[in-house]
Formats: sequence, C-alpha cells, structure tokens
Amino acid sequence: MPLQNRVLPTGAIVADPARGLFTGNRGILHRPDRTLGRARWKGRLWICCRLDWPGLRRVPMSPGTWTELFFLDEAVALAAGHRPCAFCRRGDHARFRAAWAAAGLPGRLAAEMDRLLHPARTRRDWAGATHRAAAGGLPDGAFVVLPGGGPALIRGQRALPFSPAGYGAPLPRPSGPVGVLTPAPLVAVLLAGYRPVLHPTAGP
Repeated sequence: MPLQNRVLPTGAIVADPARGLFTGNRGILHRPDRTLGRARWKGRLWICCRLDWPGLRRVPMSPGTWTELFFLDEAVALAAGHRPCAFCRRGDHARFRAAWAAAGLPGRLAAEMDRLLHPARTRRDWAGATHRAAAGGLPDGAFVVLPGGGPALIRGQRALPFSPAGYGAPLPRPSGPVGVLTPAPLVAVLLAGYRPVLHPTAGP
C-alpha cells in the first residue's frame, strides 16, 4: 500500500503509487507508523529536491527524520508552494533567485523568500486556488483550475489536465478569469523567466 506522500498541485498530500521526478519536504509530518499526522507543514521551509544524491539512500518516513514528499514534476512543486532547494539544486536555486529579483519581489535570502511565500501558498479556496487571474496572462508552468474542477498545466495555448501519473490529452487554454493554483509570487517568478522541469508527458 503506498504511503501518503504524493503532493498534488492543490498542495494536498495523498497516497498514490505513481512515481515523480522530484522529492522535497515541509518538515516532520509523519508518525512512527509512517502515516501522516494532522499537520501538513512544520515551518516555512518548503523545498523541492533531487531524487538522487551521491552516497545517500533514505527509507521514506523513517522515525525522527523529515517527511519525504514527492512531486510529478517541478511545476507541480511550484503550484503546491515549494521552491528549489539551495543545497541539492544549487544551479536551479540560483536561476530561481535571479527570476525572483527580476520579478521585483522583496528579499534575496531563502528565509526571506519563504516568509513571503508562506501566506500565498497556504490560503486556498475549496478547489485549491490561491488567487484568480486572467488565463491569457499566465505563463507556461502555471497551474489553473479547469471549469470542471480539475488542475491543469498551462503550456502555450494548451491546458494539460493533471493526474498523479502524468498529463492527459491537451485542452484549449481557458479564457477569462480562472482560479490559479500556483501562488502569485511563483507566477511572477515564472513570468520573469524561470523554467521548471516538466514531466515527459507534458510533451517536448
């Protein structure tokens, strides 16, 4: 039975056997029996990490260590409110910081970014949206709520429906105001040129 450690673009954490491209954490969220407690975060340090690190092998949800969370790809991690890890993804973190600065967002240190991000990623409506915006102005890599209620990735003039196993057949990009899952500061980072790593099912 899969552990409850798969993160959706809405920020919810579910049990699903499908594999993703990234891991990360929000602190120690699990109990000794490897199930989640009631908390969905401990602190403001929400990061997105590499799956592999030389010489390191972890057993997910081991007692007393941070709870390993998993994401289909980096766009999902951003939608859930995570940023690149400054340790295992140093180059991506540097590019993220440059886009953060280009977007005119305050702060340059990781803790300053997290302080601004935290309220933006934790205030969500019933569908998981953090805010509303015009669909036509959203950048590639942002997640929206489709009219039917499901999350979808914006990619060019298409919207790719999300599932934990990958993206579905493309739909036309929505028009007009939409619920946006990706927190507003991270939408600004994407608009400033940061390009997240996408799952192969998103297409070339």
